[in-house]
Amino acid sequence: MAQQSAQSLPTAALHIGKATLQAQVAATDEQREKGLMFCPKLADNAGMIFLMGKVGPVTFWMRNTLIPLSIAFIDKDGMILEIHDMAPVSADIPDELVPITRSESHEVAYALETNLHWFALNGIKAGDKIDPPPATLVKSETH
Repeated sequence: MAQQSAQSLPTAALHIGKATLQAQVAATDEQREKGLMFCPKLADNAGMIFLMGKVGPVTFWMRNTLIPLSIAFIDKDGMILEIHDMAPVSADIPDELVPITRSESHEVAYALETNLHWFALNGIKAGDKIDPPPATLVKSETH
């Protein structure tokens, strides 16, 4: 089987509190589905923002993800609603045993993955806002 690789996506500088994160922007279904799979490491202030395309509850899993991550679920105005930690999962674990991270909120419009504990290490918590608001990262085209 051919080894898959991490994706190369456009990036955006996101400011949260006093921290700046260089985030890859996953805007399409295919980009969101692959996410950070097969990524061997992230730089200290790097991550991936998922533009969900609709507002509602979301679920994430760590299949084929090689590094531990933290994820923030974010509302349409760019406010962090919740932050969760996620551990890598071996590729040989059956799908039904892979842990799922679900948002408690039904107001999630974006998700932001970072290195494990990045939010805590930078003093970022629920209620903090992202600048620029993630909505500005969306192309003006309609789908």
